Amino acid sequence: MNSSMRQRPVLAVLLATTMIAGVPALPAMAQGAGAAATPPAAGAGVPQGTIGSITVAGTQRLEPDTVLSYTKLRQGQPFSQESLDQALRDLYETELFADVQIRNDKGAITVQVKENPVINRIVLEGNKRLKEDKIRPEIKLAPRQIYTRSKVRADVARIIELYRRQGRFAATIEPKMVQLDQNRVDIVFEISEGPKSKVRQINIIGNEKFKDGELRSQMVTKQSRWFRIFSSGTSYDPDRLAYDQQKLRQFYLTEGYADFRVISAVAELTPDKQDFIITYVVEEGDRYKFGDVKVESDIRDLSGEALTKTLSMKKGDWYNAKKVEDTVDTLSETAGLFGYAFADVSPDFNRDKDTLTMGINFRIANAPRVYVERVDINGNTLTQDKVVRREFRLAEGDAFNSFLVKRSKDRINSLGFFQEKLDVEQKPGSAPDRIVLETNVQEKSTGELSLSAGYSSLERFIVSASVTQRNFRGKGQELRTSVNYSAYSKSIELGFTEPYFMDKNIALGGDIYRRDLNSFRFLGNSVNDRSTTYKQQTTGFQLRAGVPITEYISLALRYSLNFDDVTLAKDVYYSDPDGAGPLPSRCDPLLAGRYLCDAIGKRTTSSLGYSLIYDARDNRIRPTRGQQLVLSQDVAGLGGSVKYVRTRLNGGKYFALGGGFVFSLTGEAGYIHSLEGQRVDADGFPTERIRLVDRFFLGEPQIRGFNIRGVGPRVKRYFLQATTDSNGATTGYERVNGRQNVQDDALGGRMYYMTRAELEIPLGSGAREMGLRPSVYVDAGAVAGIKDPVLVNNGTGSFAGYCDPGTGAPTGSARVRATGTARNPVCGANYSFAGGNFEEVYLGDTLKPRVSVGFGVNWNSPFGPFRIDIAKALLKEPGDDTKLITFNVGTQF
Repeated sequence: MNSSMRQRPVLAVLLATTMIAGVPALPAMAQGAGAAATPPAAGAGVPQGTIGSITVAGTQRLEPDTVLSYTKLRQGQPFSQESLDQALRDLYETELFADVQIRNDKGAITVQVKENPVINRIVLEGNKRLKEDKIRPEIKLAPRQIYTRSKVRADVARIIELYRRQGRFAATIEPKMVQLDQNRVDIVFEISEGPKSKVRQINIIGNEKFKDGELRSQMVTKQSRWFRIFSSGTSYDPDRLAYDQQKLRQFYLTEGYADFRVISAVAELTPDKQDFIITYVVEEGDRYKFGDVKVESDIRDLSGEALTKTLSMKKGDWYNAKKVEDTVDTLSETAGLFGYAFADVSPDFNRDKDTLTMGINFRIANAPRVYVERVDINGNTLTQDKVVRREFRLAEGDAFNSFLVKRSKDRINSLGFFQEKLDVEQKPGSAPDRIVLETNVQEKSTGELSLSAGYSSLERFIVSASVTQRNFRGKGQELRTSVNYSAYSKSIELGFTEPYFMDKNIALGGDIYRRDLNSFRFLGNSVNDRSTTYKQQTTGFQLRAGVPITEYISLALRYSLNFDDVTLAKDVYYSDPDGAGPLPSRCDPLLAGRYLCDAIGKRTTSSLGYSLIYDARDNRIRPTRGQQLVLSQDVAGLGGSVKYVRTRLNGGKYFALGGGFVFSLTGEAGYIHSLEGQRVDADGFPTERIRLVDRFFLGEPQIRGFNIRGVGPRVKRYFLQATTDSNGATTGYERVNGRQNVQDDALGGRMYYMTRAELEIPLGSGAREMGLRPSVYVDAGAVAGIKDPVLVNNGTGSFAGYCDPGTGAPTGSARVRATGTARNPVCGANYSFAGGNFEEVYLGDTLKPRVSVGFGVNWNSPFGPFRIDIAKALLKEPGDDTKLITFNVGTQF
């Protein structure tokens, strides 16, 4: 209540004096306001007579005739004590009056009324856990309405119920009224929310075969403990209490206890009204085994004997009610495959208490073959009907097939436009052999917006924005654009995909992009100490098309044209950068390394590719079962200056383990083969045919636990210092300690493989509502297959691709020294080099697996999709760059 309200000369009248289960009992207001008390006696002792006149006094908003219309009193009619009492009751029942009196003066009747006040406003105070936008829709009282006590009581009960649904059973609501002028009032609900009522203890009485802990694990409700701070299952919910009884029964029935029953389930609120103690009394009964199990079918197309052989339960197995339910579903689906949508499968139980066996006869009743009468789609406010209908594998007039119905559901779910709990209901049509397929969808956000600005340890200052709409204009089209800017990378991309071009099952799309990348190497102990190695500018576009071959196999085609310009800073990596020396200005391998000198230049890549896709997953976005296999090849050389064949193979298998657990095995591999002849560098030495920017790289995010490009071939350059004897003579060289004295460049490879095993772990309903999806995983992979850029072969033997700085002759080891004296890059004319001693080492070129284990969490946070991973590298090779924690974030609209 604000201060201005309290400063008015008004009378705040407490509307409640007693509280029963949090709901106040409201007595009459001061001066009888809103009273529903026993009416005062009217005209006590007055004999019967005729009404000579009727006068209504005290009205403000109502007309006197309106007041009289609520009674049966009329001038000239006889009256009695009983009729006056009835009139008084009739007026109070209208709830329009705070006080009513009827006086009789020898037939002159006076009706004195005091009208109930008008509500000026409704005020909520003390609500912190439950916001006003949740409470106000439940309040029926509103400004400019007539105040009544019954309406206040009803609103208090509604608010109390809202808090109870949140598990706050100690919440109390105290309504107050503030009297204003002109017979107006403010209604104030003072709310004491109280703590959330937890389940302190769950007691189970009567269980002998299973321990209390094992039975509690079957329940949704959990005992409140410190380690369950993120679980909503510790809050008391009466509906959940009934559900847990059913869960107990299901558990015992799956273990063979067919006579199990819950005798009682009592929830007691502790005296402080903060916690509940729940007590179950159970009776386990005897344990049964399966007796004779068979199938009898009245449908001609289904053989009972053949179906009996497919049953999962056998005579002598422990009885399991879940297997019985699954068998009924399986038999129903089997009948559906033959077009019998409404086949009635009923299990007949034959219980033998003497032998403790349960015989079951599954009877399939005769039913007509069914055809699809029509397909109804409800709930799609944005998405056009045709977007959903074209995913159906059944059309009007087709014979019903339960497998195709399930396949249609999976395809609709794979669109990603609707909530996951989507179902295709089967309803009877206009005739016994007709069926209506009704799909009720609930649309969800299909746009993704990512906006970020900040400082990154790798990228320094970052500005990034991307927008993706996967259901553009409700036509299922995908439109995406992104802009990224940082000290080391800049890009802008625009893409569009039409999944059904001209309403034909042909997908067309395209992308245009410009990407500028400044690759860097670390120099010092700090991540901010680094130098740019090469700059790559890529401008290009891609055109895509896709057509289905079968229900599960499709073909995708693409054409790409890229213009690349890779450069190095001349003042850092070039010999004689200003061209003043005797030799031409060019990239100096001694300064940059042969791998960087080989990368520079302008190139055009024109490539044509295809992907052959087998996809039998239930959902392309979040699969829980099924498999996928993709073979892709891209051929560069249809024009342009780059020629190669790149081949990739990837696939995955997904298993729904039950209880929300999903296990997946995925893997991929690739190889790139050059179609060019032998390439040589500026010194005439043979080089790797596949250029640096066309190779495969591996690391984050493909293999968690390793840094970006942290796996595979790399060159490390260690700076050296001379060692001397006691006389000061140089005896050799040793590496200088410190990260600032090491240069590290990832080189990628011509071949790679990667595999992953991941288990998605379900959480409680509270965590699911927050969008938390944790998982544990094992990642493995490697990349390799390029030539050693430090050691080359000129036909006479293995030697370093540099000349000894003192003699000008080729060196015979991987160690290269530059002392600042003249050197000869081609073992010919000399020029000056102001460098230092260093040693280059080639590492990581092996297909031995790198393995990491870890866990991660996906969270649909208020800021958008958030993913964090903590992974530890178990197997690595010398030179690999590991990383413990990675994360990323975006948002949706």
